[in-house]
Amino acid sequence: EVQLVESGGGLVQPGGSLRLSCVASGFAFNNHAMGWVRQAPGKGLEWVSGISASGMTTSYANFVQGRFAISRDSAKDTLYLQMNSLKPEDTAVYYCYARRDGTTYWGQGTQVTVSS
Repeated sequence: EVQLVESGGGLVQPGGSLRLSCVASGFAFNNHAMGWVRQAPGKGLEWVSGISASGMTTSYANFVQGRFAISRDSAKDTLYLQMNSLKPEDTAVYYCYARRDGTTYWGQGTQVTVSS
C-alpha cells in the first residue's frame, strides 16, 4: 500500500520556522520526483516546491524563493520542507506528492498556521 504521511505542521508566529516531513512507503522512493503543494482556506491547490528523484535538482515557486528549502533523505524515505521567515499568507494545508511516469501519489496533508 502506497503511503505518504506528512508531519511537522502547527501554529507559528510570523517570522518563525517549521520543518515539514513526509515519510514514504509502498513504492520506490528513489525513483520518484517529489514535491509540496498547499491549499489556503477558500483557495485552490498551489505548487510550492519540487525535487528530482536524484535530489540533484530543486525548484521553487516565486513566493517561497529564498525562504523555503526542499530536501530528501533516501536512507529514511523521507521528504522535507524547511520553511523560514514564515508569513501569515503561508497559512495553508501542505501536501506532499510523489510522481513518476504520469502517476502521482498524495499525502493527507498537514496544517500550517502563521499567526500572532
